[in-house]
Parts: sequence; C-alpha cells; structure tokens
Amino acid sequence: MQRPSRLACRRPGRTRPGLLPWALLAFAGAAGAQVERTSEYLARMDSDGDGRVSQEEYVAWMGYAFERMDRDGDGVLSPAEQPGGKGRPISLEEHRRRLAERFARQDANGDGYLDARELAAPPR
Repeated sequence: MQRPSRLACRRPGRTRPGLLPWALLAFAGAAGAQVERTSEYLARMDSDGDGRVSQEEYVAWMGYAFERMDRDGDGVLSPAEQPGGKGRPISLEEHRRRLAERFARQDANGDGYLDARELAAPPR
C-alpha cells in the first residue's frame, strides 16, 4: 500500500491568514505523478537541474494550480473556481505575490533558493 505524500496528508479547509487554501497549493503537485520523497518533488520543481529551487521555479511550479483552476482564463479565481466554491476572488498577480512571500519564509538560510531540507520543512 502506498503511503500518501506530505501534501496529501495536510488537512483540507485549514488556512493561515494571507495564504490560499492548501488545496490550491497541493493541486500544484498534480502537475505530474504523485511523488513520495522530497528529492523527487525538488527534482520536478528544479527546472534548471541545479539541485535547488529558485523563487522563479517555485512560483512557476505552484502557479500551475492557479492556471488549472482558472477555467475561464480571465486571470482571476472566482469563488466558483476555488475549492469548496467559496472565498473572495484571487488574481494571478496576488497569487504570485503570496507564493513569493511563502518562498521567502521557507528560505531559512536566506540564500534565495530552497534546498531539499527547506522544501520539506513545515510551512513557516
């Protein structure tokens, strides 16, 4: 029996102030097959293959969820396009800004990249 990934273990419906629902971020993992190890997740996000994830790579990977959910392609997630059909509208620009903020919090050593350890760490 396959163990669910860390992303799949997160309880739905719980959000921190200023963050999108976890379901939206977890949906980004659907860009490929389910991964079980942080190293696999890092490898998929690391588009230039340097063994670390830049802010641009992080935002691009996590932005996949927004693009998939924005069914009408207007650059705004309406409540109907969000998990549970609730929430206020969220623009792509706002989504990218929040992802950049999340990246900065996860970058524990402040080097501008996420390594496997930082990527696997609980949200800060």
